[in-house]
Amino acid sequence: MMELSPEKQMMQWDIFNEMSEHEQVVFCNDQASGLKAIIAIHDTTLGPALGGCRMYPYHTTEDALEDVLRLSRGMTKKCAAADVDFGGGKAVIIGDPTKDKTPELFRAFGQFVESLQGRFYTGTDMGTTMDDFVHAMKETRCIVGVPEEFGGSGDSSVPTAEGVLNSLRAVNTVLNGDPSLADHTYAIQGLGKVGYKVAMQLLSEGADLYVTDLQPAISVKVKEQAVKLGRDVQIVDGDGIFTVHADVLVPCARGGIIDERTISNLNVKAIAGSANNQLKETRHGAMLQARGILYAPDYIVNGGGLIQVADELYGGNKARVVAKTQAIYHSLIEVFEYSKANQLPTEEAADQLVARRMASRSSRNSFFTNRTRPKWSIRQEKGMY
Repeated sequence: MMELSPEKQMMQWDIFNEMSEHEQVVFCNDQASGLKAIIAIHDTTLGPALGGCRMYPYHTTEDALEDVLRLSRGMTKKCAAADVDFGGGKAVIIGDPTKDKTPELFRAFGQFVESLQGRFYTGTDMGTTMDDFVHAMKETRCIVGVPEEFGGSGDSSVPTAEGVLNSLRAVNTVLNGDPSLADHTYAIQGLGKVGYKVAMQLLSEGADLYVTDLQPAISVKVKEQAVKLGRDVQIVDGDGIFTVHADVLVPCARGGIIDERTISNLNVKAIAGSANNQLKETRHGAMLQARGILYAPDYIVNGGGLIQVADELYGGNKARVVAKTQAIYHSLIEVFEYSKANQLPTEEAADQLVARRMASRSSRNSFFTNRTRPKWSIRQEKGMY
């Protein structure tokens, strides 16, 4: 056996230490297509792993590994909170989504997904689109969130945005005793696929907004729509969104934004948005609690898209998706009440409720058995890709 140098031994040890909470991590390399990807399966206690695939020009492989491990860990909690029969997983493709995409690259990725034999299902995330995964579907059936004409359920940002709105109703119920979204002010960071939909619905229900986005034209578009509706929208530059006086901060962009600096600058009563992993560190939840700022755990708030793609694998039922997305309101109320009764930060309260749910299911078989693709799949029944 070839002996590794001390440096390589340390590198190997560090990687295994980083993935110590995970069941499986797969490094995918296809020179012909240029694919460099990582698939992380965190926990399959509740069922096969499910999580999106993002494409991003990570500076290093270590950065990509750190991101996929963090995101897959969050998916386990999100699946448990949403009460779907799936576990946590995630994939990342290293590359620039504006320059490096090809059909061959996504077909190669689909082959790696298929090699996991139903242990991992994936679809769109940051930097990828439904059309990208039409190519991957030619190699595997373990794809979700594709266009309806290909047997999918369509744009998952629609139920994600609806989940955010239901979360804001839960927040307002706690703060004001009334779930109405009207006559309150919301500070929205990020006007992408989800943030824009949330902004437009809030305006239509009688809210006023502060908005910021990396593309100023989108903020201007929201402001123009607000004028037509007789509402007020103030455009804010960058991190200025963390200093405005609003009722609720609605993060719909990058994660890791809630830290000592932003917490000290906040002038809001609550935080509820679709961005993943909003707390920079777990301790920042306690800091929000100390400041009297109500935090809606992001993995519950943004569960609408997950609910839709998980439902898709069992045939897809829009009424069922709507009902489960509306239930996000009740899930958050439960978290807020548990947090108050036990004097816990809301993130910790949510984690404890999720841990209880997973513990009640842990008597199921090992992840090496019965962790295959669902028995019912609309694409299997219709003989699609």
